[in-house]
Amino acid sequence: MITLGIESTAHTFGIGIIKDEKGKINVFCNLRDMYKTEKGGIIPIESAKHHKEVADKLYQDALQQSKINEKDINIIAYSAAPGLPPCLKEGKEFAKKLAMKLNRSLVPVNHCIAHLEIGRTLTKAKDPVLLYCSGANTQVIVFTERKYRIFGETLDQGIGNFIDAFGRYIGFGFPAGPEIEEMASHGKNFIKLPYSIKGMDVAFAGLLTNLKQK
Repeated sequence: MITLGIESTAHTFGIGIIKDEKGKINVFCNLRDMYKTEKGGIIPIESAKHHKEVADKLYQDALQQSKINEKDINIIAYSAAPGLPPCLKEGKEFAKKLAMKLNRSLVPVNHCIAHLEIGRTLTKAKDPVLLYCSGANTQVIVFTERKYRIFGETLDQGIGNFIDAFGRYIGFGFPAGPEIEEMASHGKNFIKLPYSIKGMDVAFAGLLTNLKQK
């Protein structure tokens, strides 16, 4: 069975094509195109416009890299939530267009659970403890009795949003993570900063405030 997946939850429009042969996953392609800004954070409407502009070309590139005909695709899946509404809409509309064109089943996918399931599938872990850090999400999650249970999480903002907020403060564009990582790799001075851990929960707002005071 060949599945085409579409990701459009925020700044990235991505298309992946996989083949599932009796539980063995073969990744044909995993392509993406990212909306970026020179300064400031993500603008949802502009990001959605970017997704609409790159969708068709990325789809054709995915077919070419996968070396398949679009009629070989059995299922169309797309990120349905959570995410930025304008961006989610573009991904859904593109997925619906393909599903109607190819007369294929359309499968909405929870973006967060997809992250976790990919990790669980690739590692073949059973009942794992997972650290989920993606954008607004920072959670310690356990998979047990066929359910995901949250043991701990951020009390204010996710680590990804924290990094981007700091990046905006020092004048970086979006996403700020790569630029911050590059600068950190050349850094020589370590700065002591406070951090908050409350049981299994964490908080980053105080850390960001302290950074702004340095």
